[in-house]
Amino acid sequence: MSGEDHPRVRLSTALGDMIIAVEQVRAPATGTYFLRDVASGRYDGTSFYRVVTLANQDPEQSVPIEIVQGGVRQPAEPTCPSLEHESTLRTGLRHRRGSISLSRFAPGAVYHGFFLCRRDEPELDHGGARQPDGLGFAAFGEIVEGFDVLDRIFARAEAREALRDEIAIYRAVLL
Repeated sequence: MSGEDHPRVRLSTALGDMIIAVEQVRAPATGTYFLRDVASGRYDGTSFYRVVTLANQDPEQSVPIEIVQGGVRQPAEPTCPSLEHESTLRTGLRHRRGSISLSRFAPGAVYHGFFLCRRDEPELDHGGARQPDGLGFAAFGEIVEGFDVLDRIFARAEAREALRDEIAIYRAVLL
């Protein structure tokens, strides 16, 4: 991904920098939402606060995943106006290693959080079983540099998904 239709964001963390290419053509509403958060400084000073591994997720979870989650923590209720849900069925994007996607309560009910896939996660796509509604999550881009940083964040997993020792996101900036 490159060019005007795929703006890049540098995510500077305590464990290094990642460059994320945002897919604005195939996921315009979701990509624009994320880029507005970056431009407003919303992610500056936040953290990666959740690392989900095969070993630390609820044993009752029938659809295990491996992700790292960051940005704004999930509030009790949606805090943003509803956003059009751009499912992977619609966009053609998939939850693969390095994909970035919006966290959500329900389709379109988001809260300024995001997650990165540690491995391919087809169960997060439309039709996947991770969400009871089957609509999946809205992937909107991918890491193009800094997979080693993703791996370092993932390596800091703890016995529980929620990290006691969170990993700082110093700054997110549009390149």
